[in-house]
Amino acid sequence: MTSIPLAEELLLLAYDDQTGKATGSRIGLDLGMAAAVLVDLALAGRVAYSDGFLKVIDPTPTGDPIADTVLAKAADDEPHTPGQWLQRLRHRLRTRVLEDLVARGVVQDVDETQMEFIHVHRYPTTDPAYEAEIRRRLAEALTGQSMCDERTAALATLLVATRMEPALRLPPEETARAHQRLEQIATGAGFSGSVDLEDSVVRPAVALVMHTLGKAISAALGAPKPA
Repeated sequence: MTSIPLAEELLLLAYDDQTGKATGSRIGLDLGMAAAVLVDLALAGRVAYSDGFLKVIDPTPTGDPIADTVLAKAADDEPHTPGQWLQRLRHRLRTRVLEDLVARGVVQDVDETQMEFIHVHRYPTTDPAYEAEIRRRLAEALTGQSMCDERTAALATLLVATRMEPALRLPPEETARAHQRLEQIATGAGFSGSVDLEDSVVRPAVALVMHTLGKAISAALGAPKPA
C-alpha cells in the first residue's frame, strides 16, 4: 500500500472509526499534525534545522499538496523557529487533511444538525485499510527488538511528544510498557536528543528536525497533568 503523509496517519489514529469523533487532546493532535508535515518535508530532504531555524534546502515539490503548500511558503518567507512553524501551521490544518481524506474515500463527512441550527461534523472510517496498516507497523515496532524505519520511528515519537498513547487503544496494563517502548524508539532514532546524532539510526538531519519539533511541542503543551 502506498504510504500516506504522517499528518494523515496521526489523524486516523486519533479519530474513532465508528463515531468519527476525535479522541484525546485536540491541541496535541493539531500540534502533532503540524510537526508531521515538517517531518515529512525533512524526510524528503526539503527542510533542515540550522542556527535555530527550520530552513528550506530544496524547494522542489514533493507531490503532496499540503506539504508542497508549506514548502512554497517557507521558501518565500523568512526562516522561522520550530515553535513558530507549529503555531503557523496548526490552524485549519486538520480541516484540510480531513477534506483530502474525504475526497479519497478514506473517511466520510457526516454532517449532523443539533439543537436545530448547530452543525456537527463526524468522520467515520469508510476504508479501514490505511489505518490497519498504520497500526500493524506500530504493533511491530512496539513488540520488535530491532529498530523500525524512519517514518514509523517518527510516528512513534510524535505519539509520545503529543501524549497520544491512548490512540493506540491498548489495555491499561500494557500502556506503561508501550510508552517505554515508544520512548526507546525515539531515543534509538536520535529523536530524543539523548544520543549523539552521528550515532542515530536515521539520518542525522532528520533526527535533528524531529528533536527540535518534539521540544517545541512539549513547550506548547506545558507540563503533563499528574496522573
